[in-house]
Amino acid sequence: MSSETGPDENVSDENLPAEQETAHGAEVAEGDPFVDPGLPPHEHRIQDIDERAAKRSERVVAFLFTLSMLATVGFIASFVAFPIDEIIYVWPLGHISALNLSLGLTLGVALFCIGAGAVHWARTLMSDEEMVDERHAVAATPEVREKVIADFKQGAKESALGRRKLIRNTMFGAVALVPLSGVVLLRDLGPLPGDKLRHTAWKKGKLLVNENTNEPLRPEDIAVGSLTFAKPEGLEEDDEEFQKEIAKAALMIVRLEPSDIKDKRELDWSHEGIVAFSKICTHVGCPVSLYEQQTHHVLCPCHQSTFDLSDGARVLFGPAGHPLPQLDISVNKDGYLEAQGDFAEPVGPAFWERG
Repeated sequence: MSSETGPDENVSDENLPAEQETAHGAEVAEGDPFVDPGLPPHEHRIQDIDERAAKRSERVVAFLFTLSMLATVGFIASFVAFPIDEIIYVWPLGHISALNLSLGLTLGVALFCIGAGAVHWARTLMSDEEMVDERHAVAATPEVREKVIADFKQGAKESALGRRKLIRNTMFGAVALVPLSGVVLLRDLGPLPGDKLRHTAWKKGKLLVNENTNEPLRPEDIAVGSLTFAKPEGLEEDDEEFQKEIAKAALMIVRLEPSDIKDKRELDWSHEGIVAFSKICTHVGCPVSLYEQQTHHVLCPCHQSTFDLSDGARVLFGPAGHPLPQLDISVNKDGYLEAQGDFAEPVGPAFWERG
């Protein structure tokens, strides 16, 4: 019969944790069989011992930062080089916008190169020696604060930012240029309006056409106290630009007693009490359509802005910022109402360039 042995009788003493060789920086507490593994011995990188290798890494980092600058310039140039409606075929993506493709590629390269350059710089040229620092209380003592400042200065020195001027200058250039991409992106919020907001389809001699009957209006077609909606002659619903043009040129016509009109210019621009104002509310551009015959007030249904059509369409109530623009009208030799020109000011909501 075989004899029984204890569980530790076949284990040699050199395999016990207390007898194992400790790693670099490890400490063994007396009576504690578990060894703190510590940190392995530090291994120097090739850049730490070979200046030529360090120079190569410096050139790589500088190349990445320079490439980022070129990509940012390419991003900005894309807005000029590619029309917004140009479509190209790119395999395997298919037909896509040339502008969107160029903006995505150039901005992606610019941001990637800054990140890759910073990572390569940190991994090859900055100090990589591990340091152990015990945790401390949240409220740091003066000695700890001094140590933090000293560590920061030491880190700045070890980063070689002052000595590696090529890296420093190209990094500053890349970081300074890449925000321009965001500034240029503001242009993509929409095409620049130019003076389009200041002009509509109304011109001198354009007849006022009833939107419902599509017939030119005569003064006798408009009764006192009535509200009529009109559009410029020649603007048809099947036109490609109809929606864009009617959004600016929509007109409402009201006939008042001439004695009820308080504003002199409104009276001069009217015909026998017939006044014409823009139908587009000056708050957010809703169509004004609710008319109070007794008070000569017109109400915007969206946010209750109220305008007095007997007093230059001035704002009586609500968030609208300025009166409805008036259209100067008269009667031609054939007896039809016609415009004497365009609106004297832009129609619709206010914008920052508006005086």
